[in-house]
Amino acid sequence: MNSRVTAVQTRANYTLELTFTNDEVRLYDCSPILDFGVFQELKNKDYFKQAKAFNGTVCWPNEQDICPDTLYLDSVPVAIAQAQQA
Repeated sequence: MNSRVTAVQTRANYTLELTFTNDEVRLYDCSPILDFGVFQELKNKDYFKQAKAFNGTVCWPNEQDICPDTLYLDSVPVAIAQAQQA
């Protein structure tokens, strides 16, 4: 079992900055899921910004959520993401 989300901040380009129970801060790109089912609503940037950390994962008001294991495994540490942009 991977770490769980304790805090979330939304960033530009449909990215989430996630803090996990192991104190890692990682970035998760939501853009690949925006064309699928219930996640299409996240295309509305005002709605996307309503992301909250809840029960170890991230959720939105209309009950969209993403598996916490997916959030951890498919995210990258902030330091690596910043190095890739440099």
